[in-house]
Amino acid sequence: MALIDTFLNRLVKRGTLTLTDHDGSVRSFGTPDPEFRDVAIRFTTRGTGRYIASHPRLGAAETFMDGRMVIERGDILDLITLIRKNNPWHKGRDLEIPNPARRTLSAAVSRLSRLNWESRSKRNVAHHYDLGNALYELFLDDDLQYSCAYFTEAGNSLEQAQEDKKAHIAAKLYLQPGQRVLDIGCGWGGMALYLHRHFDVDVLGVTLSEEQLALARKRAAEAGVSDRVKFELIDYRHVTGKFDRIVSVGMFEHVGPPHYREFFRTCHNLLTEDGVMLIHTIGRFGGPGTTDAFTRKYIFPGGYIPALSEVQAASEQNRLMTTDVETLRVHYALTIRHWYQRCEANRERIVALYDERFFRMWQFYLAGAISTFEYGGMGNYQFQYAKRRDVLPLTRDYIGQIEKQGHRTP
Repeated sequence: MALIDTFLNRLVKRGTLTLTDHDGSVRSFGTPDPEFRDVAIRFTTRGTGRYIASHPRLGAAETFMDGRMVIERGDILDLITLIRKNNPWHKGRDLEIPNPARRTLSAAVSRLSRLNWESRSKRNVAHHYDLGNALYELFLDDDLQYSCAYFTEAGNSLEQAQEDKKAHIAAKLYLQPGQRVLDIGCGWGGMALYLHRHFDVDVLGVTLSEEQLALARKRAAEAGVSDRVKFELIDYRHVTGKFDRIVSVGMFEHVGPPHYREFFRTCHNLLTEDGVMLIHTIGRFGGPGTTDAFTRKYIFPGGYIPALSEVQAASEQNRLMTTDVETLRVHYALTIRHWYQRCEANRERIVALYDERFFRMWQFYLAGAISTFEYGGMGNYQFQYAKRRDVLPLTRDYIGQIEKQGHRTP
């Protein structure tokens, strides 16, 4: 029996996967199940199956990107969902590289990739965020929020859910007019502009992406608020001054475990004594792990998704009191489904910007992310920190109250 047959027999039990090999031979795996969509794939070259079985994530991605694996029934999201749904995280089984030595090497490479020195951090950011604003404008919401939205109702539009995300985070910051806010990893400026507009605060947004910086500054200038909402191309480690509030949305995934304590020490020193900080990040439901080879190579070099224990271990070393932790269990799956659909609708435009291989890479990235947040071991965490225990109200009721008001803290 071919290695790929053993591999797929282990992974696909419910639903069916039909494989047509490069020589025309056809095999099926699994059994029909109305809860699973049937998928058919074809290998166009010899050795494709062995490469996928030996390097599951990277192999599946690269053979799909290169056209060596073709989806003939369904699409890449259906294929990944079929496998993930058969092996959900809560059942304790996941895709693994079958060779122990290769797994050890992969883990070692993953650990080395997390060393995000300043020069490397900028290169890593440029790899993903400097692809060009035109790409992100094709699939993000109108405010270019490139992070997990907040769905008060599953059927809400992406625009509504991203607006609700900003309101939810702003409420947790417990802002007062005139306060000074630092936005670490400010993206295209949407959060900074929202906080100023609704809460009358001054904001400094920092990023390592030149593309993001240019657009964020343009947006502030067009809104006539460049004197109060400023953006700088600077590593968070070089920010100076004191801030009443710090917010960081979708940036902590790029810090890397070797730098967690440095990150929290820097934030502690930047906060005023009455300061409050909110971190919004993807997180692992289990313990510490590794970054898969596909993500490391093609999507987020230097990126790492933290476990709850890793974040807490680093923050508690720097006298930051954890005042609230919220787990967003399904919100990112809902968010990325919107992104995936918008990318599919704009396929021709994305191919024109880059090429077909890039589009398939982006498809695989988003499809894999959807299945990870639906059936894998990842979700989103929002961590609220304070230096002092008495700077926030006694209960969490204020969060909902401020969200409903939609403006400054009473």
